[in-house]
Amino acid sequence: MTQTQVVIGTVSVLLASNLLGVLYSIVVLRTDVFSNFRIQKKKYKEGIFKARFGLYFFNLVVLMAFSAGGAYALYDYIDTSFSSGWIIAAQVIAAFVIDDVWFYFMHRYMHENKYLLKKIHSIHHRSSTPFPLEYLYAHPLEWMTGMIGLAIAFLLILAIMPINVYAFWIFGVIRNLHEIQIHSDLELPLISKLPLISKTRHHDDHHAKLDGNYASTFLWWDKIFKTELKSE
Repeated sequence: MTQTQVVIGTVSVLLASNLLGVLYSIVVLRTDVFSNFRIQKKKYKEGIFKARFGLYFFNLVVLMAFSAGGAYALYDYIDTSFSSGWIIAAQVIAAFVIDDVWFYFMHRYMHENKYLLKKIHSIHHRSSTPFPLEYLYAHPLEWMTGMIGLAIAFLLILAIMPINVYAFWIFGVIRNLHEIQIHSDLELPLISKLPLISKTRHHDDHHAKLDGNYASTFLWWDKIFKTELKSE
């Protein structure tokens, strides 16, 4: 696999997962297909998707630029073979754990620091009744700061072994789809039963109450540091 193919593959998986987020959002906003699964019953503001699309698009470009740039720069240290499913799985899990540690403390600090909350993080919290693509509705500085966790995760993996490109892509797809789902305001039957990972209600409560439930992927950080909200 050439350097160009790795970069194109990285951009492609991010575009594909976010295109799904666009379609998911349109269905949620314009139809009643998922209405029985909504957590909040507030109506969505008319034209909200169109009004916010510019920031969605900008942050998606930032995500693709950072990810593709990282893949390009680290190409010589990337394993492009599908040699071991165990290694790929281990790298994906390690990346999620490391990234979520960063996200938890960064996110919590953005709430505890009133200046950052007012000037930066409050933009994301304008989506008090979120829908799938709202995960991209954030101040660009917050978005870029959040990506530091991804960089730390894969650099730590690189300190031990080459980064497997499939682990990188699988992580990107699952991470995006999970963020899309927890911002959906939908408690879907099968997804809501998955063990260990945070569910839509966990993050939906955070948006509704502007407090607690700071972790993104896993539940245990809020339990360990006693920042878990009690669902009503």
